[in-house]
Amino acid sequence: MSGAAKILVVGPLGVGKTTLIGTVSEIEPLSTEASMTRAGVRVDPYAGDSGKKTTTVALDFGRLTIDGDLVLYLFGTPGQQRFLPAWRDLAKGALGALALVDSRDLAASFDALGNLEDLDLPFAVAVNVFPPGPRYDADDIRTALDLLPDTPLVTCDARDRASSIRALIALVRHLIHVATESS
Repeated sequence: MSGAAKILVVGPLGVGKTTLIGTVSEIEPLSTEASMTRAGVRVDPYAGDSGKKTTTVALDFGRLTIDGDLVLYLFGTPGQQRFLPAWRDLAKGALGALALVDSRDLAASFDALGNLEDLDLPFAVAVNVFPPGPRYDADDIRTALDLLPDTPLVTCDARDRASSIRALIALVRHLIHVATESS
């Protein structure tokens, strides 16, 4: 496959979207991080644990070339529901999305997954590993997130380039499958 694809990286606040894009991007990623306020810290239950001091307020952007001829333009969305209008604008023209989830709080991902379903945007789910977060069986995660059987589900560590690229490749394979099925 060759060409370019706009891909969203979505998920709740603090799930690792900015980290994943920064880890895989072959260019200096664009990031619109702002300092977290006390109100933001109250919304993100893990901010104090991880040392997280910033949050995305508009978007993150990076680029990744796969196999030398497929360029993925990665757009990270803000994780807070109040930024949903910007989130929907970012989705225009996207071929699909990688939805990051945190096993410590699977329910926090419901809004992002619901938004993808509302937009009818194909997606893959990547469970970002947070030590010492709980580990769940894939079937349990599928059930908890109410995923369709054909929705790809992988684990990744957003800090690890190879792991993050594998998650994006799972999404690209799914997008090819979806495109092939519909033609």
